[in-house]
Amino acid sequence: LSNILLNELDKELTKRKLRFVRYADDFSIYTQYKSHATATLKAIEKYLKTKLKLTINGEKSGVRKPVQFELLGFGFESTYKKGDKGKYQLVVGKKAWTRLKERLKSLTRKTAPISFDERLQKINKVQRGWLNYFRGTSIKGKLLNFDGWLRNRLRYCIWHDWKKPERKRKNLIRLGIDQSLAYAYSRTRKGGWAVAQSPILGTTITISRLKKRGYIAMLELHLSLNPSRYEPPYTRPVRTVV
Repeated sequence: LSNILLNELDKELTKRKLRFVRYADDFSIYTQYKSHATATLKAIEKYLKTKLKLTINGEKSGVRKPVQFELLGFGFESTYKKGDKGKYQLVVGKKAWTRLKERLKSLTRKTAPISFDERLQKINKVQRGWLNYFRGTSIKGKLLNFDGWLRNRLRYCIWHDWKKPERKRKNLIRLGIDQSLAYAYSRTRKGGWAVAQSPILGTTITISRLKKRGYIAMLELHLSLNPSRYEPPYTRPVRTVV
């Protein structure tokens, strides 16, 4: 019912030539100046109460800077570039990152009763869906770090699957480690997570080997979904002007 009523709000905001985003009963309005935002808030509160007879959540409503709120998982960050004061870029909110990390943690638990290939298939499905939803955001740097964390989680799973020291030694030799080092590494006292982050697995279970098994980096997926955001201008098609 509120969604039907708020269609009238959409018309009112459009009539006032305001920039806004609404999903169900969550909406945000964007203005250039704080004074304009304050005046707009008062006017819209009055419209909702008197015209649509709707109550407003006082805790969620208010005037904020773009970096101080999230909507549907999206947020804003200042570009911090010289001459770009007051300009922002669209990013993924902290809560959305946390939810993604928890989801991938559950899929990379060493004790999960699934094969490594099945694990990768489920991970790739989650990653693709998440990146499709957040297409158009500026998250290149964060994805680079996130990919490193996820690869270590996968290495941890593999190390756990090898179980016994002798099997670890044989697998390390097969992956190119010198026999004496393989023996020492296979009997390390380090915990599994520490080993996953160390050169022991970083130099053996490499990115290329993970990719051969079906691993896809989130950064690669993100770049493929947003090609025009990261292409140098001269690589894009140019129309001849006569």
